[in-house]
Amino acid sequence: MPHVDTHCPYCALQCGMRLDETRVTPRNFPVNAGGLCQKGWTAGALLESGARLTSPLLRRDGELQPVSWDEALDFVADRLLASRREHGADSVAVFGGGGLTNEKAYLLGKFARIALGTSQIDYNGRFCMSSAAAAGMRAFGVDRGLPFPVTDLANADVVLLAGANPAETMPPFMQHLESAELIVIDPRRTPTAERAALHLAPAPGTDLALALGILHAVVAEGHLDKSYVDLRTSGFDEMWRIAATWWPERVERVTGVSAADQRQAAEMLARAGNAYVLTGRGTEQHASGTATVGGWINLALALGLPGRAGSGFGCLTGQGNGQGGREHGQKADQLPGYRKIDDPAARAHVAQVWGVPAESLPGPGRSAVELLDALGDSIKALLVFGSNPVVSAPRSSRVQERLAGLDLLVVADFVLSETAELADVVFPVPQWAEEEGTLTNLEGRVLLRQRSIEPPDGVRSDLSLLRDLAVRIGQPAERFPDDAVEVFEELRVASKGGAADYSGVTYQRLRSGEALHWPVLDETHPGTPRMFLDGFAHPDGRARFAEVDHSGPAELPDEIFPLQATTGRVLQHYQSGAQTRRIAELTAVVPEALVEVHPDTAARSGLADGDHAVVRSRRGETVALVRCVPSMRADLVFLPFHFPGAARANLVTNPALDPVSRMPEFKVCAVSLARAEA
Repeated sequence: MPHVDTHCPYCALQCGMRLDETRVTPRNFPVNAGGLCQKGWTAGALLESGARLTSPLLRRDGELQPVSWDEALDFVADRLLASRREHGADSVAVFGGGGLTNEKAYLLGKFARIALGTSQIDYNGRFCMSSAAAAGMRAFGVDRGLPFPVTDLANADVVLLAGANPAETMPPFMQHLESAELIVIDPRRTPTAERAALHLAPAPGTDLALALGILHAVVAEGHLDKSYVDLRTSGFDEMWRIAATWWPERVERVTGVSAADQRQAAEMLARAGNAYVLTGRGTEQHASGTATVGGWINLALALGLPGRAGSGFGCLTGQGNGQGGREHGQKADQLPGYRKIDDPAARAHVAQVWGVPAESLPGPGRSAVELLDALGDSIKALLVFGSNPVVSAPRSSRVQERLAGLDLLVVADFVLSETAELADVVFPVPQWAEEEGTLTNLEGRVLLRQRSIEPPDGVRSDLSLLRDLAVRIGQPAERFPDDAVEVFEELRVASKGGAADYSGVTYQRLRSGEALHWPVLDETHPGTPRMFLDGFAHPDGRARFAEVDHSGPAELPDEIFPLQATTGRVLQHYQSGAQTRRIAELTAVVPEALVEVHPDTAARSGLADGDHAVVRSRRGETVALVRCVPSMRADLVFLPFHFPGAARANLVTNPALDPVSRMPEFKVCAVSLARAEA
């Protein structure tokens, strides 16, 4: 094929790029303006990887062996039907991913609820965006990561980044912040924090206390936008009864951030003509993540930022289709269009589109961590699409044990991930450049990722796989189309009238280059690049302050586990590393797991830079290369989560769940540090 304009396969920035066979060049797309990070530049290398799967694999005599598609499909269908007969529909579960296209996410949810009849479907986005989504829904009535275009940030005077490190996680994003003064909230001195005018480093798990302290300073110093609060919000008085007790000096004792710095942050935001508050995983991946994001939203509302041109609140979505992936039905509690599955009107609308009785649709199922914890007990079979929970899930050793207890594990992937290695059946599916489909980036813009090369012989699309399985378990073929355009046309109808309304988006409009941010209400509608300018999505048009209070981490250090560990990403790798660990240029820079630690903390454990350490928690231990970082807090260690086996960071993380979002507490747990045995 000639060169094709497309988008990067990694994060939610979805940088524009051009592919000529497997050669990548950047293009001048608004979010990246001709820039790419190292992962984007090397994305073409995976298309040529010898690690590609090109045949279905079936486990025989303990080994995965190549078989035909028909044999693999027949085997899986027979086992699914047997499980349903013997144990009921909910004995079969589906686990999706935030990197799946909108079409795949949509058809996967439909397949689970109609073909399998199961309520047990969730996805790895529960580990990524669920707390921000829950807080956004509560405050604004709708969840879109950035309710404004990324390019608006170029005119900001001040931007507060809470728990976000885009200089490493999405480097091209930083060009939009070049003119702004940055306030960075992060326990680590990250590359993003290095660029900040003000870096606040709270003790791990105390982000909400810090948000309350800055909010207190805003009000006490006379910076509250009272006319905005009165006209456009509700719940301020109830919220203030809590925030009033968190004066900056009290917050300093809890967080370690000086009262003077809290007041400086409040002053910087208040005097800015245009200001934004943005959150990331660092402030969301906690057992109190929904409340913590709510605290930062409260701050933004008190300053009158959301729904005001040139200012706002947003969260930086992580995965490539983290936004679209949570809108169209692969979450345990949702139907397409961001509809709630327990809403009778939503059920009736979607059931009509699908041609089934509304009462036949199952209700809400388990969230991701709870679903994985039920494997081998009530759940007997699991289908995994676009995810690698053996590496990415908290308490991953237990997840691995649970997977081993299944009667059937099926994985669809293009490489043999650590989860696929445990499967009974593995189906080879296309990579990003080998198929067509839409994704929705962090600003709610629907994008078309076009096919630039043909997939290898023996590879079939996820859509084709779902159709073939559906037919084998008794569904009419026409109910499960395997053409991306046809699936999207159905998605448009199913989403119509929902919060995430795609009904006016068409492939033709996307191919012509139109910038379409949902909601797009019909084919003449221009889309909604900036939300909330005329009102919020609650019936009264007002945003809601949240009554939130600081509670701290679910697990505190003690004599046995005196340190705290936090997890995150490094520049060269992405998610569980199943893709980036197979690219030589990236692994040459970061070839193995590492643990960042203050030199004094390392020395107290008998460690030096370049040694291998064991990091232990109450749940397990992981082994990593010591990297001494003088700017680290002495009570903190940092573990990237990209590595498999004994190097998994998630062997130690805490599966404690947020009561609203069901997000696990990845960002803080109590650990010890010791020398690894040679």
